[in-house]
Amino acid sequence: MPQQMQSLVVERPGSLGLAARPVPEPAAGEVRVRVERAGICGSDVHIFHGSNPFARYPRVIGHEFMGRIDAVGEGVATKPGTRVVVDPVVACGHCYACSVGRPNVCASLAVIGVHRDGGFSQFACVPAGNAIAVPESLTDEQAAMIEPFAVAANITEKLQPAQRDIALVYGAGPIGITILQTLKYVFGVSEVISADFIDERLAMARANGADRTVNNREKPLAEVFADPASRPTLVIDAACHPAILPEAISLASPAGRIGILSFSATPSPVTQQQIVSKELTIFSSRLNQRKFPRVIEWMAAGRLHPERLITHRFPAAEYARAFDVFEHDQTGCCKVLLSF
Repeated sequence: MPQQMQSLVVERPGSLGLAARPVPEPAAGEVRVRVERAGICGSDVHIFHGSNPFARYPRVIGHEFMGRIDAVGEGVATKPGTRVVVDPVVACGHCYACSVGRPNVCASLAVIGVHRDGGFSQFACVPAGNAIAVPESLTDEQAAMIEPFAVAANITEKLQPAQRDIALVYGAGPIGITILQTLKYVFGVSEVISADFIDERLAMARANGADRTVNNREKPLAEVFADPASRPTLVIDAACHPAILPEAISLASPAGRIGILSFSATPSPVTQQQIVSKELTIFSSRLNQRKFPRVIEWMAAGRLHPERLITHRFPAAEYARAFDVFEHDQTGCCKVLLSF
């Protein structure tokens, strides 16, 4: 066992680099994971730039990762060698939110890779309950994509999609695409529409389940849904812009459901009359509520296709190039995986 490991650390906003750190020892109730694959998320970029309000520095980032357990702490029965994916949601288990099955908004929430050191490292220690066994039928790359699909599972299961729904998804980035796949391939929604400003992303949306796509920079969605009979019964904001919520309220069908995943601090002007007159239901969603086993079932059954999202792969040593591609190549990049 080496005494030092390489970790990708944001020392302070704007400063990202590989650093040698001591290999951690698992505490009681923890396991140590030898990380193999990890995905870059937009929130990692936000921590890098200092725009994530929850991060503290220095921080080893990364919350989408998988690997194999190589050591266990006191009281842990899991065997070394077990192949796992890590759920980044660490909750207290006894506050009100936890007691009603919503650990993702625990009063003492700690997110691995945000509040505590994450998986962009050769080794990571995590609570044993957060290391979820992955069947050998799934590839390492598929396993590394379980967390983004858990985010999609969280919002879609709140919305309870049905075949008769007309679903509009704002944004054809990684989260928008996971939501598209989940709506179409898991819930069988009859019509799924993707809206984005970038034509190349819309092409990817069509390849991942979208029945129709709209470049809403070029054509206003109010025109697309001018016919009252065509109004979306489900609207999901995976683009996270403050202008979207008021438009979604305006576009939604009476009795429609709206899902939002935004962390924008900019206020969204909404009209209460529009919400109440159509009796809309608005759901918010953060992270996931223990959805990893469900996503693993869907993937193992072949209902989801995470490999379609992976456009770039880099060794951890090429982190600078990987982050540059993820952040700036909006036409050719969807999901970037790092190997450790």
